[in-house]
Amino acid sequence: MSPAPGRFVSLEGGEGVGKSTQVRALAAALRARGKEVIETREPGGSPGAEAIRKLLLEGAGDRWTPEAEALLFAAARADHVARTIRPAMERGAWVVCDRFLDSSIAYQGGADGLGDEAIRSLHAVGSRGLLPDRTLLLALPEQEAAAREAARDAGKPDRFGARDTAYHSAVGQTFRRLADADAARWRIVDATGAAEAVTARLIDALADLL
Repeated sequence: MSPAPGRFVSLEGGEGVGKSTQVRALAAALRARGKEVIETREPGGSPGAEAIRKLLLEGAGDRWTPEAEALLFAAARADHVARTIRPAMERGAWVVCDRFLDSSIAYQGGADGLGDEAIRSLHAVGSRGLLPDRTLLLALPEQEAAAREAARDAGKPDRFGARDTAYHSAVGQTFRRLADADAARWRIVDATGAAEAVTARLIDALADLL
């Protein structure tokens, strides 16, 4: 008998909304329901992609042009999909990922002005257009997210966290636009309040897939 089909779930949102915390908590909740779960992240998630992650997150803010960043993200994602995500899904596992394609659309496509289609075209080549079964957008007021991010990084944000308020506002607006345009794949989840309550909302947003 072939295994049940795997599922691919991505968590999206701007800086400081709690994605990393919720990836771990959601994976634990799914395991408690008997699922094999792979926790992963972008950029990263495979040896090749983790090497590219360092190039993307470290260094000066202007280290890369938006075009170069988009290409590096697409290359990292291609390796991640080939080495980690597709094999896990093929054996019936659930993959829970901290960021995926939609982050590239929001950051390089939206805030950096490259446009959605340029990013989707790179993804079509590098990752054969793979999309999550469900994308969960963690929604948090900008001021609260900024305060969380500042506390987490203790004054040492990465190249993206260090960008200005207007940039992060543009990222948030693009995420909302993407979610509104594809209600079948996306769910907007309130990220305020206790972490346990947010995890419960995420599970509720996956109810039709469980």
